[in-house]
Amino acid sequence: MTLTVVALFVVTYVGMALGRFPGLRIDRTGIALVAAILLLAIGALESGQVTEAIDFPTLFILFGLMVLSAQYAASGFYDWCALRVAQAARSPARLLAVTVAVGGGLSAILANDVVVFAMTPMLCVGLLARRLDPRPYLIGLAGAANAGSAATVIGNPQNILIGQMGHLDFWRFLAVCGVPALVGLLVVYAVVWLAWRGRFGEPDDGVMGEGAAGEGGAEPVALDRAQFGKALVATLVLLGLFTTDLPHEIGVLLVAGAMLISRRLASRGMLGMVDWHLLVLFAALFAINHALKLTGLPAEFVSGMEAAGWLPDRLAVMTPLALAASNSIGNVPAVILLLAAWPSPPEGALYGLAILSTLAGNLLIPGSLANIIVVERAAASGVRLGFLEHARCGIPMTLLSMGFAVLWLWGTGWMRLS
Repeated sequence: MTLTVVALFVVTYVGMALGRFPGLRIDRTGIALVAAILLLAIGALESGQVTEAIDFPTLFILFGLMVLSAQYAASGFYDWCALRVAQAARSPARLLAVTVAVGGGLSAILANDVVVFAMTPMLCVGLLARRLDPRPYLIGLAGAANAGSAATVIGNPQNILIGQMGHLDFWRFLAVCGVPALVGLLVVYAVVWLAWRGRFGEPDDGVMGEGAAGEGGAEPVALDRAQFGKALVATLVLLGLFTTDLPHEIGVLLVAGAMLISRRLASRGMLGMVDWHLLVLFAALFAINHALKLTGLPAEFVSGMEAAGWLPDRLAVMTPLALAASNSIGNVPAVILLLAAWPSPPEGALYGLAILSTLAGNLLIPGSLANIIVVERAAASGVRLGFLEHARCGIPMTLLSMGFAVLWLWGTGWMRLS
């Protein structure tokens, strides 16, 4: 049984790294779900153990934030915002700055994956209409979404999990991680600008896919101010609830419930905007990691690491681990796996894991879901963003931003260097 569990575990995380299996149209969520089903079928897990393994408060927060984001989407805010960004400034330097600032700012509150999913298509439309190459701005959007999301405990899925596992306070998290996140945004802007300076003009045919938008200009987007106002008030209420002793998941669910009560927006439509695939992925990975935990192997591994002095409670271990894991199996699965194997990390290590795993996701396209979403949504809009084009910016922006984060965590005393 142990060998079977280990085999399914390895196959699952190989799938996380590859994104899919050759010859099959099964993605990361499908791979994890099938593995969890097989673990149930062979008796490695019982139904009650699956329920025990899933961190429901984390899923509740993700779900609630997705509903809140659906309210913004239903108001037309994301399309309006993306088009305004694309039309905001005459200078490419200023336009890139606006893209980075808006993408990073929204991602800190509304979860980065949701922001880039909504903004990428209209940003492509607006940029192509202005005869600008969307690729540098898309790299800036993805990089900013990752860096900006690192600032808060609700900025991305892995931070939500870390915050729930460590019972981290929203504002304390912001105080610790906000500065390196802000520096990360500045680094994203500087690197993209230097890498693409003089090349912000219209892309050639090799970049444009069939059916690319941009001919004849971008259509104006109407913003439903009443629905946007409702979303904005809900966001402010949520931030206010984070100052109370109310559990985060309860506060987020209360706000989500309020968003579903509407005279104009059908709850079915709102719930249809929830990324159920991501929630299923989380639940399946929780179950798979729990099955491995029941074999006793993770506890033995952690004990061995502790005896050898290699626990990731030091920056010399945490930094390369975050960089390697995030850009192989992805930062979300990497954090789920690490916290399953290491259930009681110190508070400083949790902050380090949050900021370093998130910034590490900028290195390569597979490093984070936000990168993958930007590439796929851009392709659907007729713009090809290649692996090497992203890497030319992703590698330096990651190394520079992570370097500052390491110095910050060490200098502020949250983690020791070695």
